[in-house]
Parts: sequence; C-alpha cells; structure tokens
Amino acid sequence: MSKHNKIGIKGEQIAANFLLNKGYIILHRNWRSGKKEIDIIALKDDMAVIVEIKTRTNFDFGFPEEAVNRSKQRFIKSAAEAFILDNPQYLFIRFDIISILIEGDNVKEIVHFEEAFY
Repeated sequence: MSKHNKIGIKGEQIAANFLLNKGYIILHRNWRSGKKEIDIIALKDDMAVIVEIKTRTNFDFGFPEEAVNRSKQRFIKSAAEAFILDNPQYLFIRFDIISILIEGDNVKEIVHFEEAFY
C-alpha cells in the first residue's frame, strides 16, 4: 500500500473517532455506489452528515480542505444523491469536511467544517 493511502486510512480513523467523541453515530465508512464513494456517513440528531476527510503531513500543497474543490464537491453530491435514493429515510443531509494534519503518529491539527458546501 502506498504511503498516501496509509495516511488517508489513518486520517479516516482519526476522523471517525473525532466524530464519535462529538456524539455522532457512524453509519458507513467508505460507502460506495459504483465509482462513487463517501468517506464517512454519520448521523447527528436527525441529520445525515456526508463527511469528506482530507489528511496531509504538511502544507506543501495548501491546506487539506482546499483539495475539496468544486469538482470534488460535485462528485460528493452525486454520491450523496445515490445514497439518499437507497436510503430515503434520511430527510436532511449536510456536507462536512474534516481537515487533518498529522506528523508521524501525532495529530497536529484537526478542523471540522460543518456545512462546508451545499
């Protein structure tokens, strides 16, 4: 497994624990429909929260959350539509980003952007 994949998996675990500690219920991790994927789908109160996780080891390419550009947002929205079609019980959804900076085994920064895009 490549180094960036290992960092991504580590970031997803950190994000899942972070959300659990904030009272979220994790419904799915790496939910897929064809080529569409959502990193985490969580439940908070009556809201399905679609979470994109971006993890980096430095800021050489900017802040992690900056990687969720318009094109990536469209892709996530399309995946969310597929999820909602399969799960119509979720009437309310929200799109969040969790940005993580790690250094070795240490989390240097974690930022949760609620309602990051629409």
